[in-house]
Amino acid sequence: MTPLRQRMTEDMEIRNLSPNTQLAYLQQVSSFAKYCQRSPEVVGPEEIRAYQVYVTNERKLAPGSLSIIASALRFLYKVTLKRTWVDAEIPLPKKPYILPVILSREEVLHFLESIASLKHRTILMTAYAAGLRISEATRLKPTDIDSGRMMLRVEQGKGQKDRYVMLSPQLLEILRAYWKVTHPKVWLFPGDMPDQPITRSAVEQACQRARRVSGIKKPITPHSLRHGFASHLLEAGTDVRTIQLLMGHRSLATTARYLKVATTTVCATTSPFDLLPRPIPTPPPPTPPAHF
Repeated sequence: MTPLRQRMTEDMEIRNLSPNTQLAYLQQVSSFAKYCQRSPEVVGPEEIRAYQVYVTNERKLAPGSLSIIASALRFLYKVTLKRTWVDAEIPLPKKPYILPVILSREEVLHFLESIASLKHRTILMTAYAAGLRISEATRLKPTDIDSGRMMLRVEQGKGQKDRYVMLSPQLLEILRAYWKVTHPKVWLFPGDMPDQPITRSAVEQACQRARRVSGIKKPITPHSLRHGFASHLLEAGTDVRTIQLLMGHRSLATTARYLKVATTTVCATTSPFDLLPRPIPTPPPPTPPAHF
């Protein structure tokens, strides 16, 4: 490990960045160093700009990936190397605003019924029933189930924050049946190695297999179930602030975007077209051409 990498790692640890963030930043800085074929310590704004043009135009990375690269380079040069020009020379790309694709309740039910594996079906049911991120669902422990208070404890979720979420009575029965069959010990959903939790990739692969079996045409990922959780709660009349707490969102604005996809908000409003003084007659079908 180079002294620069060691110092950057220590800077991230001091600021308590999550392990995933630390790994992502180190990977991006390493890729940047390979591109420059020099230590980033001796590289300036022109080389950084050339790299950003390269990953944008030649590698054609998505805005989310470009944002991670920019954030990693900003941390390296602003925090670790203490350069004063960082904010002006390493811009953060603007992300397009994309609304999530929402599964209906019927589609969620059909999708979950299409999962053959007991463990995969149970973890995806849990993700939907409690609105969990897939990283939170994979790291649940049997001790996180609080049947007395009807809560699930999410330990160190995104932002390294603990929170409690609802424990559905129906989900509790499913988890009890699952426990009687599998008897998990350390992790509620263990991976191939019993002392390790199931991996995110294993759940994502199971999700895609179930999507193919279900025949649902909409894109489905484990996160789609979290989107469905928020939208279906909103459609059932739950207030946005409560949903924010259940989802673990830092900002209410993040939760409020579900107002744009909830049918009670979008479809329950009467269009002014339907409020015109009288209905507009439907045009007659075209007359077929005469034949000789």
